[in-house]
Amino acid sequence: MPHIEWRGGTCRVKWWTGEHHPNGRRRYESKGGFTDETEALNHGLDKESDIRNLRHVSRQSGKITVKQWCELWLKGIDVDSTSYYSYRKLMRAQINPQWGDTLINEITTVAYRVWMKQLKAKYSDNYVKSIRMLFNMLMDDAVSHRPPLIGASPVPQESRRRGRYVRPATEEKETVLTSDLHQLADNAQVVWGFTGYVFMLTTAYTGMRLGEMFGLRREFTYPNWPASDPDAERRKKALRRYEGEGMAALRVQWQHKYVRDPLRPEEKGVPTLALPKYGSVRTLVIPPFLAELHRQLLESHDSEWVFPGMTGGSLLTTDFHTTYWKPVRDGADAREGRFARPKIPPVEVFAGKRIHLVRHAHSPHLEEGGVPAVAIEARLGHIIQGVRGVYSDVTPEMERQVVSVLQARWEAERGEAGGDDRQPASQLPPSGGSRQGEVPGQE
Repeated sequence: MPHIEWRGGTCRVKWWTGEHHPNGRRRYESKGGFTDETEALNHGLDKESDIRNLRHVSRQSGKITVKQWCELWLKGIDVDSTSYYSYRKLMRAQINPQWGDTLINEITTVAYRVWMKQLKAKYSDNYVKSIRMLFNMLMDDAVSHRPPLIGASPVPQESRRRGRYVRPATEEKETVLTSDLHQLADNAQVVWGFTGYVFMLTTAYTGMRLGEMFGLRREFTYPNWPASDPDAERRKKALRRYEGEGMAALRVQWQHKYVRDPLRPEEKGVPTLALPKYGSVRTLVIPPFLAELHRQLLESHDSEWVFPGMTGGSLLTTDFHTTYWKPVRDGADAREGRFARPKIPPVEVFAGKRIHLVRHAHSPHLEEGGVPAVAIEARLGHIIQGVRGVYSDVTPEMERQVVSVLQARWEAERGEAGGDDRQPASQLPPSGGSRQGEVPGQE
């Protein structure tokens, strides 16, 4: 029950916060300046109601610095180690230098907006967006903390009516032709041999992510899969669906990535087979030409990886972007001597860009062939939101259409490139520009 006491011409109301001092005594809060006892009592009753319903923010609760809250928050979240590392990196680089010694209950909306304006003037839109999302999570969780650390988040809700309209920035895209993808494969053949040729065509005709390509093991691709699947129930269903329908398929079961120790975020981490991004394990049908290439590739080596590096190990542990991808996309001069190879022409549409954009080209190529959106999204490992996502399903007929569209693109490109005069994949040399177990110099 609140306690009322008069001091001079005004009265003060005092209530217990539900907390205790370090010595065990109850911690009270109070407010004075009332001239009416009933008004003071009602204020105290409202505060006690907030305390009982966990809505009250005591003056002591907010006396925690942003840096202290960041460390406490990190200990309580359950996320992938990559996300944990990313959060900690943003905190060290941007949030703590700006707010580290500030009490979280002293951050104002105006101060936050000034900070955002400074960041936008200095950094890219995507980087600022990452900082804003993390800071927003920190403040929202401080509000929902029990007992609350702050009464409301200083991060304002996005309003389309406030301030000048700024058109959202999007990455400028260029039309990628099938011929561009085949040129990448031809370049990879020179850089990396038959493995590189099949690697680029697999990326182009499946839309798999780079980590998924690194983690593709021989038991999860044609002709081994689905008979080699270790899961008996999944193997039974896949055999009935794909072998019964005469379709070749592979299984995206893993991605190969570095998993960092949260206690040592500065270290690179340990190579680990983890679930694909967002847990998007899936089965991908592949056209006949690609199935045959996979069969030939597995017969050419005994590595556990479908796509081993030049020295036979995992691609993850190589400098992939410098040694493999850069000369494939940007081209390279001819080389003589021990690591001799012919001149590699650049692929202009990919010049200076990341390999992930090869995946981006997969969707429009399927759309041009009339493949249903649900089959495209499932193939890329995306989830369709809402009721449509709940009731939609990829049927065998849709998968046959995917195979037909991709095979047709392959055959059309082979015809434009010279038809039967083009060297068949089975006759491609087993290596490109390097001896077995040797890695040519970086570009």
